Amino acid sequence: MSELGRILIVEDDPRDVELTLTALDEHKLANEVVITRDGKEALDYLHCREQFASRADENPAVILLDLKLPKVDGLEVLQQIRSDQKLKMIPVVVLTSSHEEKDMLATYQLGVNAYVVKPVDFHEFVNAVKELGMFWAIINQPPPGSAKKVS
Repeated sequence: MSELGRILIVEDDPRDVELTLTALDEHKLANEVVITRDGKEALDYLHCREQFASRADENPAVILLDLKLPKVDGLEVLQQIRSDQKLKMIPVVVLTSSHEEKDMLATYQLGVNAYVVKPVDFHEFVNAVKELGMFWAIINQPPPGSAKKVS
């Protein structure tokens, strides 16, 4: 038995969500994966409000965050996470298609833990997600208060 942490995926592209879930499922990397499809929904989840008001008040082990999101963009989500005492210790990995230096600089200035450009090739994408999931949800020791469950 190993301890696996919850992964919060913040992604609006259904194909990328499906590929990410496929990669995680194939490698059995997470007990629970939560998907939010825009920045507002991600913040609602993290703050236990709206449709997430009754969820357990535990932080995810890691957040996989896209930058180009509807309603609230990824940079704003990251800024709000890092400015909130309860959330700021959650590891955040930007998983984006943006190669733009300004996006990379902005995320690192806001305190992102890693910046990963989504590979175009299916197998490379699956391997990248597998490695991210393996490291952040299993190997990395998350901050206290993160959800950790035994499978």
